[in-house]
Amino acid sequence: MAESTTVLGPGVRAVVWVQGCPLRCTGCLAPEGLPFEGGETWPVAALAARLNALPAEVTGVTFSGGEPMAQPAALAALVDRLRASRDWSVMSYSGFTLEALRHGDPARRDLLDRLDILVDGPYLPDRHGALLWRGSDNQRVHYLTDRHTPPAQDRSAGLQFDVQDGTVHWSGVPPVPGFRASFERALRQEGIDLPISRRTDVR
Repeated sequence: MAESTTVLGPGVRAVVWVQGCPLRCTGCLAPEGLPFEGGETWPVAALAARLNALPAEVTGVTFSGGEPMAQPAALAALVDRLRASRDWSVMSYSGFTLEALRHGDPARRDLLDRLDILVDGPYLPDRHGALLWRGSDNQRVHYLTDRHTPPAQDRSAGLQFDVQDGTVHWSGVPPVPGFRASFERALRQEGIDLPISRRTDVR
């Protein structure tokens, strides 16, 4: 989890990266999030308490992956607990399209009903672009409520870098293809520790 970022949705947001994805998109940016085993298990109540304890400037939470729609019931319960204490903006990524989610599993529809923003569709490396909050131009940003207004320009929000206990972490959607491999290679050459997984299994 990241407690504060400005590159994965509007405003200042926390990010929860969930563990596990049934999809296998070519060029996945986070292959460590694909297996359903692993990650750090967080009960819904404990994760909600941690998020609700963040400073008031953090007004939103973004679910990324892995695949958030693989843990829909737990994430929907998390949103309900969050909003019982604060007026959170909620955004999620999904490799599934909005149309598939609306006609699919009831638990996924329940989570969808709680979102303000959905970024949908699989990442396609041959359609990579420097776009707002997404990596390829087949992916779409859906504003599902009137909480947020689409920005005037559709361009990359950039990347955010943080150093915690001597370890470099980064978040965001790279505006150039192949960023992760080249960045991690450069870190290794400098003898810098690579990021520890921040994936979460919400129960």
